Amino acid sequence: MKISREQFEQLVGEVIDNLPEKFKNRLHNVAIFVEDHPTKAQLGKLDKKNQYTLFGLFEGYAQAMRLNFGPVLPDRITIFRQPICKYCSSAQEVRQKVISTVKHEIAHHFGSEEDGARKASRK
Repeated sequence: MKISREQFEQLVGEVIDNLPEKFKNRLHNVAIFVEDHPTKAQLGKLDKKNQYTLFGLFEGYAQAMRLNFGPVLPDRITIFRQPICKYCSSAQEVRQKVISTVKHEIAHHFGSEEDGARKASRK
């Protein structure tokens, strides 16, 4: 399914804007980006070879791990447009995959391991 970068970025923004307040209010020191594909370095962090199998990535320190940190660079959540578009066959599927991917990566930001993030992305 083809969706322009502008439309995809707008969709990611809408998903974030529509998160429940209890989650939006807890998003601290995190930047959310849209990229077409993961870099080789990002794939390497997860031991993935295929750039089309990664929909999103959290990079940073989970909030649960930040007890006595001083100033740090923002955590980073990246949502990958091309893998999601290739995986989906309709605009509605893209929307649902973006929603679940954003929720999944935010769960990592809050400290969830992979199983917890998968559960969060289905809510």
